Formats: sequence, structure tokens, C-alpha cells
Amino acid sequence: MAPPPPLLQPVHEDDHLLVLEKPAGLLCVPGRGTDKQDCLSARALRQWPDALVVHRLDMATSGLVLMARGIGMQRALGDAFAARQVDKRYEAVVDGVLPALEAWSVIDAPLVADWPRRPLQKTDPAGKPSLTRWRALPRRAEDDGKEAAASYVLLEPLTGRSHQLRVHLASIGHQILGDALYGSPEVRSRAPRLLLHASALGFVHPATGERLRFESRPDFGPAFAAMREAAGPSMN
Repeated sequence: MAPPPPLLQPVHEDDHLLVLEKPAGLLCVPGRGTDKQDCLSARALRQWPDALVVHRLDMATSGLVLMARGIGMQRALGDAFAARQVDKRYEAVVDGVLPALEAWSVIDAPLVADWPRRPLQKTDPAGKPSLTRWRALPRRAEDDGKEAAASYVLLEPLTGRSHQLRVHLASIGHQILGDALYGSPEVRSRAPRLLLHASALGFVHPATGERLRFESRPDFGPAFAAMREAAGPSMN
């Protein structure tokens, strides 16, 4: 019998909600089949029997996940997400060189399910409105060598469509490194995992009224960590 998974170490825990850190490769909720029952929500339930899912990350994405404790809090936090009152930031490393500008750019590309290739999504003018803010971090002189064809990007999804960040970046010609769904074979081979991480969550606590913000550093490997560190104040 396989040993039980390790206990979760919450980023934040109170009587109303949890902030957890999901590793890449772990489902947020159970999938189909007995081999897909281990997931973040199942692990959380073993420690907090009242833990309920509020939102999800793709299996390949790592980072911060917010869970409610009880149905009332789940409803309140779900309403906050629906009203775009939760600030979300992601970090990614993408193929190609993007200009490092102080202003944020916006990708406005509606998305629909790519039915012949489910669960993939695709851009389509008739799809659901989908908006992503993005900004590339300044490059270092040494990035003109080994990592010349990669850019470190900050992302803020203004909508929450399935695979939104991955499809939006691919739609402007900059696939996320390690993306097994939307990346070319060359892009997939450049990283052992999808280099996409949910790095920040900010929201007003529904029970206390306190403004909360939580941050998490991605583990993309030494080369990309150096790119992130060199950006300094540009990370804000």
C-alpha cells in the first residue's frame, strides 16, 4: 500500500478559509478513474473536514489556491471571484523575446472549447469574453546567451476561463515553456514542467473585512530564478 501523502502546510489558516500551495502535477479536484483521486481538495479534507473548493488551477500549474471552510464562506468567496474582487497574479516563462515595458498590455481574445480536441480551448470571436493583463520583466545582458529565446512574464487574468493564460500567450506567439497542451515539441522540451505559477492572491476577508494578500515564489529552476531576481522593483 502506498504511503499517505504528506500533510499540507497552509500558507494561511483561520476559522473561515485556507490558502494552500499546490505543487505542479497535482489535481485540484478528483478526476475520473481511481488513479486520479489524489488531489489538493482530498488532501485538504483529511486535515480540515469543512474545506471546500472555491477556484481551481490546472494540474500542470503550481501556486496559491484559496479554499473556504463551510458553505457560507464558499458562497461569499465565490461571489468575490465572480465580481472580480480577487486580485490574482501569475508568473510564467515564455518562448521568445517580449519587450519590457512599464505599462501593462492586455490580451482581449474570447475563448471557446476546441471540441474536436477536448479539453483544449481556442480563441474565437464568438467565444466567452476573456481578458489577460501581461508585462514582461527586463532582461539581463547574460540572457542573450543560454536563455536568449525566453522572457519572464507577469500575468493578471481579469477573467477566469479554462486554460486562459496558456491559450492567450500562445495566441500572441509566445507559448509557455514546458506546456504539454499548447506548446510545440521544442517548447515542451525546454522545461520539465509547465512554467506557470499562481504567485499572488489579494482579497477582502468576507468575515473580518481585513484586506489580505499572499505571495508565493515559483520554483522554475536556477536560470529562471536569476531572471526573476534581476528584475528587482519591476516585479511590483
